[in-house]
Amino acid sequence: MKLLTVKVNRLREWARPGLLCIGDAAHAMSPIGGIGINLAIQDAVATANILAPVLARGARPSLDDLKRVQQRREFPTRMTQRMQMVMQDRVMTRVLAAKSDPKPPFAVKLLNRFAFLRRIPARIIGIGFRPEHVRSPVAASIAAE
Repeated sequence: MKLLTVKVNRLREWARPGLLCIGDAAHAMSPIGGIGINLAIQDAVATANILAPVLARGARPSLDDLKRVQQRREFPTRMTQRMQMVMQDRVMTRVLAAKSDPKPPFAVKLLNRFAFLRRIPARIIGIGFRPEHVRSPVAASIAAE
């Protein structure tokens, strides 16, 4: 059996003049939790929110405009990658190496015992460390209806 090689990394700089990398192009995520797509969509929303005013004026985004996207999205990317690596190192590696049924880690036991704690990982996976919301005149008019 061949196992998937997982690399979790990110670009040092997501932008160059005329180019912005977001989502998988800017940061490789582990498949753990299926959270990569959430992060990519949040990157896209943040990009739209940051660049829409510039583009609406008919201007070209400057390198500083593009770098603002990375400034906004780098923290949640780092935190998500760190969380994924902890899960990989402390849970998945143990499970894959086990010769018999592995015992659940202490954190999993806590989640099983206290239902309200289950909301924390669910929120992080579903919403992320820095949720993004569409901010545009069109979104505001729809919300007002």
